[in-house]
Amino acid sequence: MPRNVAQKLIADHLVSGTMTPGEEIGIRIDQTLTQDATGTLVMQELEALDLERTRADVSVQYVDHNLLQADERNAEDHAFLRSACRRYGLWYSKPGNGVSHPTHMQRFGVPGTSMVGSDSHTPAAGSLGMLAIGVGGLDVATAIAGEPLYVRMPEVWGVRLTGELPPWVSAKDVILEMLRRHTVSGAVNRIIEYHGPGVDTLSAMDRHVIANMGAELGATTTVFPSDDAVRRFLRTEGREQDFVEITADDGAEYDVTDEIDLSTLVPLIAKPSAPDNVVEVREVAGTPLGQAIIGSSANPGLRDFAIAAAMVRGRQTAGGVSFDINPTSREIFADLTKMGATVDLVSAGARIHQAGCMGCIGMGQAPAVGHNSLRTFPRNFPGRSGTPEDSVWLCSPETAAASALEGVITDPRDLGIEEPTLELPEQATVNPDMLEAPPEPEESRHVELTKGPNISSLPDFPPLPDRIEAPVLLKVGDDVSTDEISPAGAAALPYRSNVPALAEFTFTRIDPDYPARAQETAGGSGHVIVGGRNYGQGSSREHAAITPRHLGLRMVIAVSFARIHWQNLANFGILPLEFSDPEDYARIDADDTLVVEDLRRLLSEPDARLSVYNATQDRSYEVRHTLSQRQRDAVLAGGKIPLLAQSSAPVS
Repeated sequence: MPRNVAQKLIADHLVSGTMTPGEEIGIRIDQTLTQDATGTLVMQELEALDLERTRADVSVQYVDHNLLQADERNAEDHAFLRSACRRYGLWYSKPGNGVSHPTHMQRFGVPGTSMVGSDSHTPAAGSLGMLAIGVGGLDVATAIAGEPLYVRMPEVWGVRLTGELPPWVSAKDVILEMLRRHTVSGAVNRIIEYHGPGVDTLSAMDRHVIANMGAELGATTTVFPSDDAVRRFLRTEGREQDFVEITADDGAEYDVTDEIDLSTLVPLIAKPSAPDNVVEVREVAGTPLGQAIIGSSANPGLRDFAIAAAMVRGRQTAGGVSFDINPTSREIFADLTKMGATVDLVSAGARIHQAGCMGCIGMGQAPAVGHNSLRTFPRNFPGRSGTPEDSVWLCSPETAAASALEGVITDPRDLGIEEPTLELPEQATVNPDMLEAPPEPEESRHVELTKGPNISSLPDFPPLPDRIEAPVLLKVGDDVSTDEISPAGAAALPYRSNVPALAEFTFTRIDPDYPARAQETAGGSGHVIVGGRNYGQGSSREHAAITPRHLGLRMVIAVSFARIHWQNLANFGILPLEFSDPEDYARIDADDTLVVEDLRRLLSEPDARLSVYNATQDRSYEVRHTLSQRQRDAVLAGGKIPLLAQSSAPVS
């Protein structure tokens, strides 16, 4: 039977289950990716698992998020991460070497392999024909330990591309068009596979932009074929020997279909404060701005910086506009400099920052209140920039550069100039010196973990009780993101390896008093959170599960969940339940006391229906879970780590 690319990749790595949408499957994992904002917790989990050495073919730890050394805490994290890499056999990418996703694509990405990453934008590697899935850190830790990844088999959504992008329209506009059509939850429990003649017109880095932001649609992952464009990319990186052709069979079918004629697209922009709040740039042209930033894993290629440099060459950016450039890897920064583009940018007034995520994760570059910030980033959730009352717009490098020149939001087609023709180098400036290879196993065994005062141990969580009677401490609406649950930014990020300290930031963007109120429940009954649709969208950070758990959260009842956060809740022993009748969401108030009984028996049954009694209102609601047996066992044990501790010896 003809297969599409996604089916081929899954079939090649399938270790359990069948490829029936909705059924749990186990996937063998070849590579793992961690970054410092989530990786410190992964390394603590490896310590808790008593791992001897990684069992994946390639495991890489990147330092790309916590790069501002305001005090000693980030430096402590980096020292801890480096020691953990040496202890457990991981590659270590030093601070400033580059953002994990494009750097991994340059140095380690191999068509046909599978990868999990503790970053929701890990699917960017699908641009090379990889099966790359973003998950919580604990799922990465167990993959490093040699365990399969267990997920529900997604539907495969075939998006056929035809035509060719017109002048001034680029890959960012393709994914913004997808968001405009389908919203931030349009691809939940789906793999997006791009195919058709239009794919041939996109470079590997163009595809990276599109695959990266499939996470904003809620997709399990995104895949492209591995074809001549991938071969050219690997040749540029000096790794053509790693090329493997992977294309869909003739007659391959898809569970869901869509089509985009690239030639009909126009410059698009996502208005504050959601990635799917997309309009044509001309609809908002003339809106003043105070900042324009180019960079991040959502626009990481040399071409994305070079086009901006060519646009501003010989010109000066508008007064009052901060034009910021965040190179995404040292390699790209070097090539940009060799081209003379760095001089063009600096001469035009650009501020050049180190290679890293920077403002994308709220680590510096926070905008002023009341001033619009245009960014080529993947997300514009409220407050993610580091400014609580921000106004962040998402756009292409062309739109960002045009707007920086004019001082107002500007469609690049209206600059009155022709789109520059770029001559990019055929050979990249490959310099692996900031990648530290793991030591040999015998040396690794003697490495001690370096733990500063800010490195805590993982909390111990008790098993799920048979009866929960607890208050609804917080009721939230639709599309609550993990940024709102566990904020990013320069204030919170340095505590990523210190769960008790990080817990003080939990939900503070929604309710500043939540940590104090929650702490009062932690030693007793615990508490419940009620959520709307797509609860927990966005980042894969498992801190959004572990810090509320530390503060006493025992159960979340929502209309629906985002995939990664739903899994993270189960991994840390929090019971995720969905309303059988979504209208019941409106029938529960904050501070109501909810009661669920006989949990241990009910959770022994697949897809069980449970009754939640509202003691405050004297009414009941039917709820359900969709947890697999493996997840139910973890919830009952108090989390995945206690479950593994019950059932296995140290991982060698």
